[in-house]
Amino acid sequence: MTTAATLAPPARRPAERLRTSSPWWMALVGAVAGFSGTGSATLNGDELATISAASRSLSGMIELARHIDGHFLPYYLFMHFWAKAGTSELWLRLPSALAIGVAAWFLVDLGRRLHSVRAGVIGAGIFAILPSVSYYGAFARSYAFAAAAVVLSFWALHRALERPGAARRWVLYGVAVALVCSTHLFAVLVLPAQLLLLRRAVAVRMLGALAVGCVPAAVLGLIGYGERHAISWIPERGPEVWLKFPKMAAGANTLGIVLFVMALAGVAVLWRASNQSAGAHHADQVNQADGANHGDQVNQADGANHADQVNQADGANHTDQAEQAGKAGKVWAAVLAGWLVLPPVLLLAVSLLLTPAYVDRYLFVTAPALALLAGLAVAGLPRFQVVAAVLVVVAGFALAFPEHAEVREEDGRFENIPWALRVIKAEPEDAIVYGQSQLRAGFEYYADSLMPADVLLAGSAPDPDGFGYPEGSDVSGALEGRERVWVVWRGTKQSGLKGNSVARVKEVEKAGFELSLAKHSGNLPGLTVALFTRR
Repeated sequence: MTTAATLAPPARRPAERLRTSSPWWMALVGAVAGFSGTGSATLNGDELATISAASRSLSGMIELARHIDGHFLPYYLFMHFWAKAGTSELWLRLPSALAIGVAAWFLVDLGRRLHSVRAGVIGAGIFAILPSVSYYGAFARSYAFAAAAVVLSFWALHRALERPGAARRWVLYGVAVALVCSTHLFAVLVLPAQLLLLRRAVAVRMLGALAVGCVPAAVLGLIGYGERHAISWIPERGPEVWLKFPKMAAGANTLGIVLFVMALAGVAVLWRASNQSAGAHHADQVNQADGANHGDQVNQADGANHADQVNQADGANHTDQAEQAGKAGKVWAAVLAGWLVLPPVLLLAVSLLLTPAYVDRYLFVTAPALALLAGLAVAGLPRFQVVAAVLVVVAGFALAFPEHAEVREEDGRFENIPWALRVIKAEPEDAIVYGQSQLRAGFEYYADSLMPADVLLAGSAPDPDGFGYPEGSDVSGALEGRERVWVVWRGTKQSGLKGNSVARVKEVEKAGFELSLAKHSGNLPGLTVALFTRR
């Protein structure tokens, strides 16, 4: 007789429920942590460039990509459609927060595959408390997308190597690599670490997926190299920048150093766990074979001999599988270490061999590796892993609290345009001159009251080949009949008032004006607002 209990599916065990629900919970935690980073921080120049690019027509974006930011074209295309629903700060930054959530989801499952669910959950928890996650998770640029794509690529590669004969898994890996290449050009610096997993049995599939996935990198790389003038502001760096790498990855100095030490311990934990797993697997198979042989000895001699041969073959096969699993685990320990340390090394090599390109934010893709390895270190403790995990997360957040507070301040993105608008006390007939033409976009975005006359503006649309605006060259003529002029530039007071780095300041002085007031927003590079009155 069939009963309801017979038809009911078996209840899932607690471990299985934890395995299936943990990635979703940690994805939510990650997304919330990222989105919370917006605080009251205002958009900076890079984010305003996103608005400028995304607000253009498709042909206009392609024209822009021919001159500047060509490697950001995939992100700009996505934001072009996203921005049709609005351009508020929160809406523009929401995709980055969602990308952080995606990164946390795959980080949990990658940790489970490599060690345990606990390792993945702890790694994602550490990831969520990083100030760098709060910063880039609330930043309308593609860095959070790049981090999510990188985690996806390592996760997809692990799945593909589990079942190398499954073509769909290699297709997914190729797609993940293509996303890495499309989200940020320098995100590809994590891919050499994956080559450590290359072996003869999967060489054709893995290299084929990599080759196809790297097509966007080849195209965008050629475009980027032709536009390297756009990053001419980046200074030359030396190996000393590596000392700042832990702070860059974590977003906080002390926390970064602590997590980096823990990450090294995490590599050792994964290495040791691979040895233990292989040894346990081997011992289990030997015990099974011995038990079967002992039972067969009670039976007929011919049957015992046959069973003994089968058991010996099976034992040898399982031993080989255990050894291969142990080797794979050791290689993955090296792969995660490479994910963490190779990008800064390779980026500095690019800077020295091709063109200066070492910028901290280009290396945010290493933050998931830092968190995962630190999570592995905690999960590898012999006892009290949960207590240790809570202490690490709470203490880590406390260590980085000043940095968390800083990224949520109004000047958390280092260009406080609302502050500049409050400094400007415009009177009728006042004029304004921008030291850098592209600053105009931010003032137009935030201005909600009377602004001084923009006397140099020669067109309402930005330049088709950049983010500046067409301006007249005759500053003296444009200021004729004006008694007061506000000048705003990116940088310190000294950068504009001394030397010739801000040409517009000298042109205003030559037009017959002298400095009356100058204020700087505080954080570097920051903004300077100066009032000049006619002599």
